[in-house]
Formats: sequence, structure tokens, C-alpha cells
Amino acid sequence: MGSVSSRNGYLYLDFRYRNLRCREGTDLPDEPSNRRRCCTALKRIEFEITQGSFDYAAFFPNSRRLPKIEEINARYRSRANGAPSFQAFAELWFSEKIVEWRKSYIATIRSSLDNHLLPAFGDTAVSEVTKARILSFRAGLASLPGRGGAASISKSRINKIMTPLRMILAEASDRHGFENPWRNILPLKEPRTQVDPFTMQEVSAIIRRVRPSMRNYYIVRFFTGLRSSEVDGLKWKFVDFDRRLILIRETLVYGRTEFAKTDGSEREIEMNSVVLEALKSQLKLTGPIGGYVFCNAAGAPLENRNVTNRVWYPTLDILGIPKRKPYQTRHTAATLWLASGENPEWIARQLGHTTTELLFRVYSRFVPNLTRADGSAFERLLAQNSNIINSPADVETNRSSEPAA
Repeated sequence: MGSVSSRNGYLYLDFRYRNLRCREGTDLPDEPSNRRRCCTALKRIEFEITQGSFDYAAFFPNSRRLPKIEEINARYRSRANGAPSFQAFAELWFSEKIVEWRKSYIATIRSSLDNHLLPAFGDTAVSEVTKARILSFRAGLASLPGRGGAASISKSRINKIMTPLRMILAEASDRHGFENPWRNILPLKEPRTQVDPFTMQEVSAIIRRVRPSMRNYYIVRFFTGLRSSEVDGLKWKFVDFDRRLILIRETLVYGRTEFAKTDGSEREIEMNSVVLEALKSQLKLTGPIGGYVFCNAAGAPLENRNVTNRVWYPTLDILGIPKRKPYQTRHTAATLWLASGENPEWIARQLGHTTTELLFRVYSRFVPNLTRADGSAFERLLAQNSNIINSPADVETNRSSEPAA
């Protein structure tokens, strides 16, 4: 039962709405006639609450409680149509999907849920998440500071946070029969991957200058195109010297061994003579220690960030080579293979690509600079076949020499 009270000479309405105590002020002085007006208004409010037709915003458009009231209304509407809260459904979805994912991806999704999605949408009914709210949330992410001192979070990171939100809403709308609010929301356009491969001269200089204990490591990286997680997780049981193959079956991500990322990533890489000799040399060093090809004195795998900061960047700095991430060793292998004239389908298989589309889109622009084959190859083809190609003058000469009909 509600009541009318007075504070600082003005009247207040005190009532309960959906288990929440509400106290709303009026502009009416505490006078008998105004009290009668407030009592009438309170009776009407309580009647509409009982009938389920009460519109809080219509009665109190300037109330500070409106955001809280909207959350409560959303929960009640979801109970009416059977849809749970966003948090409840997200946790259910996560528990069902976890069996499909690699450990590193589980950690990524969990981080997005705990740090961003659940704080923003957790108490809202999953059926009440609107497109406007999704876009507002994304805009808020763009204002967060980025990693490494960056002014703002990257578009790539924003897209990764938004991905589980999209997946959750799609699954929830399918199960609970509401319209998916993710309509015409496209991912943010990300900057093109920066491909800056090393020249053969730079590769040679790095291998000669890097500390001897890491020389084999970088030979393998530069001339196989292995990803960091693949070379760091490489074990001797996956090195086949007899067939000269490196079998990519496991990776090392955040210190944990996982299966290869995709079916394409699980592949066999052919060893060239330089890689073969490097691995034979490495076998003498780490073969007796443990299972990993590249490891520390205790047989534990290398920690990628530590190697990058203490070996890779200092070596580039000494040589005066512009700072580039270790992943550029993979790009270097691809461009050198292309420049040497290797079959693109073979290169794609070595890199773990299922088609040659990515190969040509990302790397082919570097080939002319590496091979100087900027149209000259076709010129040589024309020259070699000049005897069967007639110039316009030759054609006219031949016509004039034809016998009259």
C-alpha cells in the first residue's frame, strides 16, 4: 500500500513497483487540496500496476529511476516470453560451445564475456537487446585505450569482442523466437595486414649476427614460413628426417600445447637443404634434453615474447634493420618462394592455406621487386616466338605477294 509523504514542504508519492520501492517527488506544496490530488494519483498508479498497464515514464518522465525501471521491465517481459537474461543465456551458450574450441580461443571468449559483454548486457533480457544498444556499446569500446600505449582500442580488437555478442544473439533468437537485433551490422573495416618481408640480404645478415644458440631457430623460421606458435611448439617426434618433412600437428599458445588451428594448418612442410642441416645441427643440441626442438636448458619450450624482446629486436637494432615483428619471417618465406618460381599451390600448402587466393592477394605484389620480372618474362616469351608472330607490316607484305584470284 502506497502513501503520500512530505519533505521540505513538498509532497512525495511512495509506492512499490515490481518489488522496487519508488519514491517520486512532486512540485506540489504540502497543502490539503494537493494531498487529495496526490492520493487520487496514487490510487490510479496502484490500479494500473495491478492491471499491468502502468507506464512509469508517462507518470514520471524526469525520474532518475527510469533506466533501472527499464531494466526491470525488460526482465519481466522476458519472463513472459520465456527468454532468459543475457547473462544466463550467455553462460549456457559458453558451456555448450566450449567443447568445440581450442584452449586459447576459450580464454579469448571468456575475457570478452567477463570484461565487456556481461557488464554491459548481463541484467538485460536477451530478447530485449536492441540494435541501438549494440551500436552504442560498440561506440563505447572505440573510446577505450588500446594496448602498448595506443590512444584507442584497435578495430580488430573491437570486432573480436563483438563476435561472441553476435553469436549469442543469433542463437538466442533462434531458440526463443524473437527477431535478431543484429541486422545489417557489419564488422568494422580493419586496416590491411602490413606485409613487410625481409630481403635475402637482410635474412643472411640476421642469421649471421644472431646469437649462435638461436641461429637454427631463425633459419627454420625464415625458410619454412612456420607461425610462431608452430615453431615454438615443434617437437622432435614431428620431424621426419627420412622423408625430409616437418609435420605440423601441435602448436604452443600461451604456454599450452594445442592442436593445429585448422585442417589446413595441420600439414607437412618439406625441408630444403638449409633447413635440413639446421635441424640436424639442432638435434645434437636439444635432442637429448627433451621433446621440443627449440627449448631452454631445462627442456621447456621457448617463451615467444621473451625471445622477441631479448633476441629478435636487439639483433635488428644492431644491424640497423627497421623494427618488424617476428611474424614477418613467415611473409619472407612466402615472397622468397614466389620469387624463386615455386608452384603457387605448393607454396599455399606449405603455408597452410587452403587456396592460392590469399597468397596472390597478399604477397604477389612483392614478386616483381624481388625478381625484376616486371613484364620482362613476357617480353622474352614474345621474342622466343617471334617467328610465328607477324607484325602489321609483314601482314601487308604477305597480302601483296599473294597471287591474284
